[in-house]
Amino acid sequence: MRKSFKPIALLLAILMFAAIASACSKNGDSKISVGIVLPTKDETRWIQDEQRFKEALSGTKYTTEILFSQGSSAKEKENVETLINKGIKVLIICPYDGDAAAAAVEAAKDEGITVISYDRLITNTDAVDYYVTFDSVEVGAAQAKYLVDHSKGSGQPLYLYAGAATDNNAFLFFQGAWSVLQPKIADGTFKIANSSEAEALKDTKELSRDQMSKIIGQVTTNWDPNEAKNKAQTHLTAAAADMKGDVLVLGPNDATARSIADVFSTDKAITSFVITGQDAEKATGQYIIDGKQSMTVFKDVRTLVKDAMSMAVNVLDGETPETTGTYNNGKIDVKAKQTPVISVDKNNIKKELVDSGYYQASDFTGL
Repeated sequence: MRKSFKPIALLLAILMFAAIASACSKNGDSKISVGIVLPTKDETRWIQDEQRFKEALSGTKYTTEILFSQGSSAKEKENVETLINKGIKVLIICPYDGDAAAAAVEAAKDEGITVISYDRLITNTDAVDYYVTFDSVEVGAAQAKYLVDHSKGSGQPLYLYAGAATDNNAFLFFQGAWSVLQPKIADGTFKIANSSEAEALKDTKELSRDQMSKIIGQVTTNWDPNEAKNKAQTHLTAAAADMKGDVLVLGPNDATARSIADVFSTDKAITSFVITGQDAEKATGQYIIDGKQSMTVFKDVRTLVKDAMSMAVNVLDGETPETTGTYNNGKIDVKAKQTPVISVDKNNIKKELVDSGYYQASDFTGL
């Protein structure tokens, strides 16, 4: 009789082991402390951020998982749901589309998860607890100031370009740039070459959201280098002779600025051009050294990541994160931590990008 019980005992042991393994697996998933969602792997900027997050988390007691939305709000929501199911306590998310991301973070908020909007603000929802960002208005102002400081005479052609209309930061960048450029446009120092909407508003110091939308609608690159290239080609083809010569170009970010610069450099009627960027991408560092791009606004991702992770750890430790201001997202004033930015050109690129350890000297030639 005893022998007949052995298979049953073995079966019970197997079932018990499976139950324990399943529980351990679930507990393992629940140990994901911080979920991070970035907009795409197709832009150098976000690959940089991924690497900086990994470096920042090395050696900490908290665990994380980084997912990419690949330019899809639907994928973004799916990523957030995946992280919710893994038991995260804090969600750090850079939205692909600020408005569309609201539904995803509301789902996280319903589960008691603290939501940190990273670099781009999630709009029209009260489900955002904190915002970690570079001062986007200051970024645009720094770009515009560089153009003003390197302008020649009066009536100089000015080409305006902007980021994506789905990105709230694109409006903040443009707001900052316009605040510096508008007086020079109004007094005739600059003449707008590629936007009838901007020309119609040249005497308006502070633009409304709707007014900015009209301008951005004409000069958007959608943060896409190919779209930026095509738009620049279209604008130069349509430009009259008096809109060429020595020109100024408001380039939105480095990836689009390089594409725009490549187009302007091939037009024989363009005598010279000064073009801005932002993000301090490695490829742009070489462009600046080679004289193909004039400047970039260095937003030290190491600092932004550190600020985001410090905020997350504060939340996990039951502490109140430090903030330095607020941003209205259309629904609430979101508490924010701002990270400073630095203008970089040929004169200080070694100091800011190499001596600081952000890149290695071996990453460049001719430095």
